[in-house]
Amino acid sequence: METGLNELKELFGLKDRDLRTYSPLTLAYIGDGVYELVIRTILVKKGNCPVNQLHKHASSLVKAGAQSKMMETLEPILTEEELAVYKRGRNAHSPTMAKHATMADYRRATGFEALMGYLYLKEDYSRIVELVRKGIPEESL
Repeated sequence: METGLNELKELFGLKDRDLRTYSPLTLAYIGDGVYELVIRTILVKKGNCPVNQLHKHASSLVKAGAQSKMMETLEPILTEEELAVYKRGRNAHSPTMAKHATMADYRRATGFEALMGYLYLKEDYSRIVELVRKGIPEESL
């Protein structure tokens, strides 16, 4: 039996689409959830601890400022394709405003999330993990 995204495609009759046609904010929408799940998985797999502690730790890693800082490290190692997706997300005009971040951090975070969404829909899970590993200092996890 197929697993993961392929199973979802089969069970729900989902079609592959040209990812270049997706709006950057749609990519960021799913990328936000993907990145959150990756972070939560890492933290939970490190060991059982109180949920409040998990939430605080996860929140510190997924906030716009942290994602923006990750992009300082990641941008030089992105492929041309990844960089184009990131820039489309970063430059997208979102109807929402940053609540606890500068507008610059919020835009870079949106670009990061668009990239995560793109890689997820492309089913390039190893690249997602690689970028998260390179973008977050080990001591932060």
